[in-house]
Amino acid sequence: MVSRFGPAEGVGGERAVESRAVCVYCASGPVGDSYLELAAAVGTAIGRRGWQLVSGGGNVSMMGAVAEATRAAGGHTVGVIPKALVHREVADVDADELIVTDTMRQRKQVMEERADAFVALPGGIGTLEELFETWTAGYLGMHAKPVVLLDPVGHYRGLLDWLEAMVPTGFVNRRALDGLQLTEDIEDALDRCAG
Repeated sequence: MVSRFGPAEGVGGERAVESRAVCVYCASGPVGDSYLELAAAVGTAIGRRGWQLVSGGGNVSMMGAVAEATRAAGGHTVGVIPKALVHREVADVDADELIVTDTMRQRKQVMEERADAFVALPGGIGTLEELFETWTAGYLGMHAKPVVLLDPVGHYRGLLDWLEAMVPTGFVNRRALDGLQLTEDIEDALDRCAG
């Protein structure tokens, strides 16, 4: 079951159309100020473009910073959170639309369906799990949406080196690795999301 709160429909029952919906994966746990500033800068850039943010629906850490900044810059926010995390991550009750799912799998499915593109910021195992699932689905042809890794601080350098080292062994396909778009620049990341 999926519960929706907020203005999910526009005038006359038609869905409100946003120019672009970008799903941002990022940390929901304690991080340093520089990471919070990065998340806020991404949210501001999304909002200034008049785009929609799709996020994990929490109002804490980087997840909260990106959503708050998107709204402050005029963007629309959609938070998707499983009911088991509503209190743990403290649901983003200020989201323009808050979707509460029964399971994590439903959460990821709704996020993927609602997004036109995906951007992963620095994060931990939850962020990695979401990134890998979305990236793999794209490689397998289950969607043709851009998957962008925005890493201005080298957070993922070790991971990328490890993946690159697996190409010659055949464990990672070169085409799959090349399908993950890498950048250190926020505007470049969003330009890649645009098409």
